[in-house]
Amino acid sequence: MHVNPGPTHYFDAGETLAQPERLRQQGLALTRMATLGYRNSKTVRSIFDERSVDPARFTTLKDLEVLPVVSRELLVRLQMENRPYGGLCSVSAEIDRIFISPGPVYEPHLSELDTLWARGYHAAGFGPSDIVLNTFSYHMVAAGITFHEGLRKVGATVIPSGTSSTDQQVQLIRDLHVTGYTGTPSFLMAIIKKAEELGHDFKHDFRLRKASFVAEPLQPSLRMTFEHEYGIDTYQMYGATEVGDIAYECSKKRHWHVCEEVIVEIVDPTTGKQVEPGELGEVVVTRLNETFFLFRFGTGDLSSLVTEPCACGRTSYLLTGIAGRLGESAKVRGLFITPSQMQRVSSTMNGLSFKVVIDRHDFRDRVSVIVESPETTAGGGALAVEFADAFRQECTIKVDKIELAKPGTLVPAATIIEDRRNWE
Repeated sequence: MHVNPGPTHYFDAGETLAQPERLRQQGLALTRMATLGYRNSKTVRSIFDERSVDPARFTTLKDLEVLPVVSRELLVRLQMENRPYGGLCSVSAEIDRIFISPGPVYEPHLSELDTLWARGYHAAGFGPSDIVLNTFSYHMVAAGITFHEGLRKVGATVIPSGTSSTDQQVQLIRDLHVTGYTGTPSFLMAIIKKAEELGHDFKHDFRLRKASFVAEPLQPSLRMTFEHEYGIDTYQMYGATEVGDIAYECSKKRHWHVCEEVIVEIVDPTTGKQVEPGELGEVVVTRLNETFFLFRFGTGDLSSLVTEPCACGRTSYLLTGIAGRLGESAKVRGLFITPSQMQRVSSTMNGLSFKVVIDRHDFRDRVSVIVESPETTAGGGALAVEFADAFRQECTIKVDKIELAKPGTLVPAATIIEDRRNWE
């Protein structure tokens, strides 16, 4: 679908289309994506041929049900078998940059779809008068650069602070008169607490009055704190590195608007069939484009669809928020920890048994690992250092604490990733 440039674009006729017309336009884009995918991607061709599917038949969202849901685990496997993109990318595609996320997963950047994040920032009130602190990493992963470009498309000035220390973030907010923040809610609270430790009154000394959060749930109690104690207007965006932005909050803050450039299905995780509006299921996304032919990406997140239009004037379907996740995978500090990654860490460590425990302390995700080791003295210390390095190499996440336990401590059938965080 055509996207016009410019900071005034993001609330336009496209976002107020009658739903039948939106579905018609998405159907046309889906047909083109399926046709190009079949022609240019050997993986797509194989999937279609196995199911005797004619790409021209993809004219409605319901037609997608004949295709399998592609989990992140499956995407990793496809890419391991066929580097770099699992055969899902056109060989003639012009790609301006390649992002990498743990797995590893190689993601061709689709610059024409940076509008997705811009829609969310515009809905949150970001614009040319704003100076925004972007605290997402600019190294290898998509987050920092793509959020940066989304902010620029709505005219905001961006400070690429990335994952700098809280002391540095406070200095930037003070010296550069920052008005907006984008990052995780826990990191913003950590910055606020650091500012208070340094003697600042955050609400009265600084100009930061709006925040857009991604990659981590915004607890209702934390939203109340931001808005009532610090005067920060808060918004949420929802996406995945493999497909970009999926949905975003508007000023009504009731549900999340599904982006115009993606197709979202809510499916039964067992059958892959679409469920009725209002029913809980897995969020499955097809990002409409002509380069990377990833159909039906399963996010692993659970939500439901609302089909009634929002009072803000946008007419897209809405997501009711994230009710939880399938399986044992967990998102920590904006990055996933998955069972397949843990298996590779174990293999690197000669089959070592361990358990990952995720909790929260002082508004920050903490990762602890219980490791079975026959050595609990000096030798065990060396093992802990080696394990921490292997874990970070695989997941790009630092382990906060490693506890050495005697062999046989862990139950073999026990969950390898235990998420103890409470998002209420």
